[in-house]
Amino acid sequence: MNSVTAQPDNDALEGRRPTQDELIALGWAALPAEYRIPDAAPTLEEARGYCRRLAETHYENFHVATWFLPKALRPHFHSIYAYCRISDDLGDEVPDTAQALALLDLWGRELDACYEGRARHPVFVALADTIRGCSIPKEPFADLLTAFRQDQTVTRYATMDDVLNYCHYSANPVGRLVLYTCGEVNDENFRLSDATCSALQLANFWQDVRVDFAKGRVYLPQDDMRRFGVSDETIAQKVATPEFRNLMRHEVEYARGLFVQGLALISRVNRDLAIDLDLFSRGGLEILRAIERRGYDVLSGRPEISKGTKLALALRALGGKTLPFFRLRPQSAGKAA
Repeated sequence: MNSVTAQPDNDALEGRRPTQDELIALGWAALPAEYRIPDAAPTLEEARGYCRRLAETHYENFHVATWFLPKALRPHFHSIYAYCRISDDLGDEVPDTAQALALLDLWGRELDACYEGRARHPVFVALADTIRGCSIPKEPFADLLTAFRQDQTVTRYATMDDVLNYCHYSANPVGRLVLYTCGEVNDENFRLSDATCSALQLANFWQDVRVDFAKGRVYLPQDDMRRFGVSDETIAQKVATPEFRNLMRHEVEYARGLFVQGLALISRVNRDLAIDLDLFSRGGLEILRAIERRGYDVLSGRPEISKGTKLALALRALGGKTLPFFRLRPQSAGKAA
């Protein structure tokens, strides 16, 4: 049994605003039943199994990445991924804004309860063990919820600084959680990780301009769009004009510069983590190259990385563990993988 309010009848809601409990019930109805909060908290073993299944069945690249991590850390990464996955889905897979915000607020209260020793959901039961074992503060988890709430109300960003502020909440916390889990915590590592995570977020934004526009969102800075003569109408027509291509060339180079800033982190952390960092940096840079290969046209189709290229990236990253000359360096960031 799951402790969730029964879904209200539409007739019962007619003419009045739904209560918070009703919004939550309607929101849960749009999501997999397994996401709901159970009546009784599971055991740690059950909670870890839940997170492992969620991680390994929802994200193919996650399973590949965890090959390179020490086995003892994998449950921690499973719990962190599960938290991020469900948090993201609460915001992105619930079509009604009020329902999504109600669920995100509920999830925030569950996070508070986790830090107070009152975890109920499998994700938070597993996460509580990770938090204790790795001494992780609440801030990076809470910051992610700030980003997902922002997605419900903000659809345009005036400047690149505004986009990067969004990345501060949406992407950078993930890198910091990884550093906490791997015991690589210091201010310089945080700074370099933030550059890499923001670069990855931008690469995904530039790859998905058309996809995000269909959801009503534009992450390209509005002042850059005006400077290059690009409007929402340009994106809506799905035709990459010369002006649009010039805009994308500018944004790709900006993201590449952030990747270069963050590459020094690879040589500062333990070798197991270095493989993952190398892999994700190579993957992000390869997205930028895929955009370039399409002549900066991300409107007529989505730039993709082939499975063969992904395998090559993984092998190059793995080679960097035993053969340092394979390690990704700033001067190679603009070259082929």
